[in-house]
Amino acid sequence: MYIHERNNWTDFRWNTDKILPLLGNVRHLQGNLLGKIQSIGFQLIEKATLLTLTLDTVDTSKIEGEFLNASEVRSSIARKLGIKNADFVAASRNVEGIVDVLLDATQNYSRQLTETRLFGWHNSLFQTGFSGYRPIDVAKYRSEGMKVVSGNFGREKVHFEAPAPDRVKPEMDRFLEWFNAPSPQGKAIDAVLKAAVAHLWFVTIHPFDDGNGRLARAIMDMQLARSDNSKIRFYSMSNQIYREHKRYSDLIEQVQKSDGDMTDWLRWFLECFERALLASEQNLKLILDKARFWDAHRDAVINDRQRLIINYFYDNYDRSYEYLRTKVYAELAECSTDTALRDLQDLVGKKMLLVEDSGKKTNYLINSPANIRIPKRQES
Repeated sequence: MYIHERNNWTDFRWNTDKILPLLGNVRHLQGNLLGKIQSIGFQLIEKATLLTLTLDTVDTSKIEGEFLNASEVRSSIARKLGIKNADFVAASRNVEGIVDVLLDATQNYSRQLTETRLFGWHNSLFQTGFSGYRPIDVAKYRSEGMKVVSGNFGREKVHFEAPAPDRVKPEMDRFLEWFNAPSPQGKAIDAVLKAAVAHLWFVTIHPFDDGNGRLARAIMDMQLARSDNSKIRFYSMSNQIYREHKRYSDLIEQVQKSDGDMTDWLRWFLECFERALLASEQNLKLILDKARFWDAHRDAVINDRQRLIINYFYDNYDRSYEYLRTKVYAELAECSTDTALRDLQDLVGKKMLLVEDSGKKTNYLINSPANIRIPKRQES
């Protein structure tokens, strides 16, 4: 029996004694980080928000097996938020669509989530009316049954079967009413916990032919922005969920087959949120370090290739090459290895890069004001 087949299935419950200590920790960390970021100045806040929303957009799509171009995503977000001095590149329609959804969710978080708004989000994700090569119902609830299946033909494993199509509309009406309403007196739910419950509730209904995971995470981000009471985005839950997506998927499936006890899901969600907040501390350090680096070298005369490479390694700290070497520089800057070597030696001479001699090959590191290793040494 799936959870939605039970009477009063949305009367979720959890072990408060196991949840409250975790909730207290993340709320304290969340408040401290928001206070720190509000003190760093408008331009750096813009950079932090741009970095976070780029991670959110790229990684919420990665979870679904879709890999977006991060430069296109960053450019689209910067243009839509009016961020100056960003590198603008043309963005594809699918990038623009998911960016529109996440910006509306996080920048207009105080507005009610209505059926019309949700349909607009769905239309942004599937502007062609197709998911891949398959036509789907767009900007309307699904009209057919829905199963989450894995495995090869003949050996399929059904992980979850969603409510019947005729139940979707009334179930979504109830969900939207709950999501928009303040908690009744005596039944108050913390705003962060509400984000976790909303995510699970929405994916259980699975109201659309496709895009349910991305929309569930957009709703989660919207509610987390409400918990911050701020448009400033300084952590990425989708980035952390992507890192832990196996556990994420397993727990969602576990709750679908439960009797309504969400304790394990909420514990993991809060622990994942804490890890996302701690990762954002590192991102904040990088943003500040990058600003101090360019301030220290504001009079240095360098070419566009050199600037591109330094910015690349700052902006892609967790997902870039392990080493900066002549061959890597040439690949990223699209130049010859001779040109790359001259550029690198010039940056060393200007004390913008440091040399790390590893024996056979020479590695280069950015001369970080805070002594952060950039590129990051990958964990074994």
